[in-house]
Amino acid sequence: MERNKTMMQDFEWYLKPDASHWKRVAKEAPVLKAAGITAVWLPPAYKGASGINDVGYAVYDLYDLGEFNQKGTIPTKYGTKDEYLEAVRTLQQNNIEVLADIVLGHRMGADEKERIFAYGYDENDRNVEIQGKKKITVWTKFTFPGRNGKYSDFKWDWTNFHGTDYDAKSQENGIYRFIGKEWDSDVDGEFGNYDYLMGVDLDMSDEEVLEELDRWGKWYFEFTGVDGFRLDAVKHIDFNFYKNWLTSLRKEFNKPIFAVGEYWNAELPILERYIEKTESTLSLFDVPLHFNMYHASRSNGYFDMRYILKNTLLSSRPDLSVTFVDNHDTQYGQALESFVLEWFKPHAYSLILLRNEGYPCVFYGDFYGIPHDKIKPVKDLKTLLKLRTYNAYGRLHDYFDNDKIVGWTLEGVDEYKNSGLAVLMTVEKGGSKKMYVGKHFAGLTFVDALRNVTENVVIDEDGFGTFKVNDGSVSVYRLKIGQTVGTRSEEPFINEHEVSAYAEVVNGTEPETFYGSNYKHLEENTSEMME
Repeated sequence: MERNKTMMQDFEWYLKPDASHWKRVAKEAPVLKAAGITAVWLPPAYKGASGINDVGYAVYDLYDLGEFNQKGTIPTKYGTKDEYLEAVRTLQQNNIEVLADIVLGHRMGADEKERIFAYGYDENDRNVEIQGKKKITVWTKFTFPGRNGKYSDFKWDWTNFHGTDYDAKSQENGIYRFIGKEWDSDVDGEFGNYDYLMGVDLDMSDEEVLEELDRWGKWYFEFTGVDGFRLDAVKHIDFNFYKNWLTSLRKEFNKPIFAVGEYWNAELPILERYIEKTESTLSLFDVPLHFNMYHASRSNGYFDMRYILKNTLLSSRPDLSVTFVDNHDTQYGQALESFVLEWFKPHAYSLILLRNEGYPCVFYGDFYGIPHDKIKPVKDLKTLLKLRTYNAYGRLHDYFDNDKIVGWTLEGVDEYKNSGLAVLMTVEKGGSKKMYVGKHFAGLTFVDALRNVTENVVIDEDGFGTFKVNDGSVSVYRLKIGQTVGTRSEEPFINEHEVSAYAEVVNGTEPETFYGSNYKHLEENTSEMME
């Protein structure tokens, strides 16, 4: 049986711009392997408009991986091309897959300006024209003189873009659509049409653009040897683009190349619509789950934990859900700031690491800390990663039957003889819960691997144990070392209580039959919290 997959976002926003990160990544590869990481998502490797200070999302030249003297520097913020390639190889030698972060929707830092006609649009509703045709000066010519045609001789001009947000002649900001161009219609509906995000927006209906991005994708995948991609800001790009781009790439290399998209929206139906439109060709980050955890951490104990998994990709499309607690955008001071509070981080990581649905992604800032904000590594995160690697297997039993204290168990599998665990967490007062772990554990002792509860739990002859949790805490119980597990049963254990509590609340099936008249009140409270 293959071990559980675990991704890591191997950077945070405030890394020092000292061109040393690729070296650090290579050095830390054995550490990540030992921790149970099976894949890493590396930051954008190409040259950004701000040179060595660019985190990588203000894209200038996709072909410059820290090789050419452009934007005042040869290396990027993270290092040189050769150091990047070495980091990729070292990670793979440690059996860690590499995902490249790519940004294909916009460009910034053009080399020359052009004079063109454009129309002004309402920033809050990009379907509303507020200014008629006028001539503006725009930064749209990308000639890459420092690269001088190596790898690609393609030059970008205004005809390859939809619009921009700056008129260099009048020095006025606004949303400008270029003459003869139309915003892509199949994009997120925020602001009426959220095709335009920043810089100069690529025209994904332009054949030249599509051909060049297809060529670049094949070049990058072969040149770098990466295993897959993290796709930035997919909500701003025509929904057909990545479906076609990934299909072409997979066909070219005859590989099921993994890709996960960042569609930043907490509404599950919107993510499900994107999955339907793209015909399930890529996974998505589980933004709804992130916000459930964010609100739970800031609820002062008032969050109803029966709803923590409700309306998430984890419950709807676990096969395409990449779960995460925080990332570089949710950090303090960033555009999507929504940082989960420290006390709830062990709860949150238990939710994504110690279940058998979804593909969890650990954040660099939680693993190593964030010196910029004096944030320390998350307590017990490395222990939770070990538990995922060796214990989080087998049939799942959920106990989401209390508004404050919830839990679940995994029976384990024979391939990992001592696998299996029980998780109990609360956002308020502590307590206990009787949960089923399997008759094969009868008479054996479980201990809290996080050492929050010191009392051991002996499993009864029917496979149940009464597990405890302290106030505002989480406890993860595993088999005490030195014991022998009995034969696991092939017959599934069905707990009628857990079926009603989990299936009805999380999946929304006739909840009134379980909660009666209180259900609507609980639903309203949760909706208020989400808003």
